[in-house]
Amino acid sequence: MSTITLTTWSLEMASAQDLVRAAVPGPEIAVRRAEVPSPEFSRFLYASVGGDIHWTDRLSLTRAQWVEQLGRPGVETWVAYEHGTPAGYVELDPQDDGVVEIMYFGLLPDFRGRRIGGHLLTLGVEAAWSLAERWPGRAETTRVWLHTCSQDGPTAMDNYLRRGFKLFKTETEQKEDTPTPGPWPGA
Repeated sequence: MSTITLTTWSLEMASAQDLVRAAVPGPEIAVRRAEVPSPEFSRFLYASVGGDIHWTDRLSLTRAQWVEQLGRPGVETWVAYEHGTPAGYVELDPQDDGVVEIMYFGLLPDFRGRRIGGHLLTLGVEAAWSLAERWPGRAETTRVWLHTCSQDGPTAMDNYLRRGFKLFKTETEQKEDTPTPGPWPGA
């Protein structure tokens, strides 16, 4: 069994004014909030975006666990579409004291490298900062944060830094080198 060195970076944005907007890629791209939580759709997005970059933590969740995660107040999924086809997503996870984590963010493989990610991240960050407007009783957002790792796409970190996120923690660990699961078993 071989191992790899996995580096995980945590980044944050402490003010909505720190957001540096990306260019809008074109009229064929639309970003919409999935207002009805759907475990099937969210699992499709998760597996399709993360299948080739080692996203595995949610693959074993039951449907009931997906329902529980997505049904928590303030959890939002924003989806980018190109001509009606899902291209990627952002999942927001509200935490205590006005903190919002960008829990998942990414594009399906066929949509990477086409300037969709910067736009989707821009709109996802704006949605994180305005979360309290859509969720009565939620504290105003005071901080947006996320983590990325050395197994994520090669442009992920650059996109986060270009949008105005600042690095606040770096961790490294040795991890078993496992094959990617693909978007579905056997892919």
